[in-house]
Amino acid sequence: MIVQAISLLDDLDKELNNYIMRCREWYGWHFPEVGKIITDNLAYCKSVRKIGARTNVATTDLSEHLPEEVEAEVKLAAEISMGTEVSEEDIGNIMHLCDQVIEITEYRTQLYDYLKNRMMAIAPNLTVMVGELVGARLISHAGSLLNLAKHPASTVQILGAEKALFRALKTRRDTPKYGLIYHASLVGQTSAKNKGKISRMLAAKASLAIRYDALGEDTNAEMGVENRAKLEARLRHLEEKGIRRISGTGKAMAKSDKYQHKRTRGFNGSRRNSQEEEKEVQESRGGGDGRKGRGGDRLSHRGIVKEEEKEEKGQGGRGRLIWLGRNCIILGLLVVVVSTRTRLTRISLTV
Repeated sequence: MIVQAISLLDDLDKELNNYIMRCREWYGWHFPEVGKIITDNLAYCKSVRKIGARTNVATTDLSEHLPEEVEAEVKLAAEISMGTEVSEEDIGNIMHLCDQVIEITEYRTQLYDYLKNRMMAIAPNLTVMVGELVGARLISHAGSLLNLAKHPASTVQILGAEKALFRALKTRRDTPKYGLIYHASLVGQTSAKNKGKISRMLAAKASLAIRYDALGEDTNAEMGVENRAKLEARLRHLEEKGIRRISGTGKAMAKSDKYQHKRTRGFNGSRRNSQEEEKEVQESRGGGDGRKGRGGDRLSHRGIVKEEEKEEKGQGGRGRLIWLGRNCIILGLLVVVVSTRTRLTRISLTV
């Protein structure tokens, strides 16, 4: 029932838009100024139905459908209107079209009340979370409430955006953050940067509500009211957090500057840094880079001697390796010569 009702409601909205647009264009040839004065579609059709021809505006009471200021403006515009004259037959067809618009609008209101009552009876927690229209569209898209309960929260979040999802996967771009759930009131009242977070949290809570409505025994909406209150509190926290960040976070405000040691006065009254004092102490002790002080000279001399000893040891090791290589080559040549001589002597003896 819900699937058929929400489908019919969408069809009625499309037909109403077409009828109202046609009515405004048709009557605009005769009285174009009234279209800009009366913005509400239902009030426009009722006023046109009661006025009829433009010449009847002065004697027509429109207080039932319009405020006094708007009624006075319509009557003033009728006196200086630039519309063309039309026949009685044209006015009759326009009035018949207005009757159709009024009837369809009344039936749509009745159908909406029926859908609202059915949603509160079948899925009360889902209705509290996302509203009756969004909940009915989710159920219609899934096929039934039980099929919707089988979907995880991630699927509920992007339900209705399948084309965008597969296009993003094909082109390797970012996937959509929301589908039909975008039209929920909680997502609508969120700032643009927090819509993704709220839609994800709302989908998680809505999936729990759907399973509770589909498989639970109770028919109350206590869980939906509680979860909605949590989401609203979370939404307020996110919005306040974004406002606070404009003036800086607490971590940045609590950050301390680098400590600098105070300068001390020397014997001659001049200011000196602690680094300069440390340099003087190191130089007096012979430390540091070894450029000043006797201790520094001794340490540098010892380092040079050690480096020379290491180089000599390295050169001695290389010389030993070269000497061993030469001896091995000489021994190999001697072995070859001896073996050839023995072979030659054996050949001569045999001959």
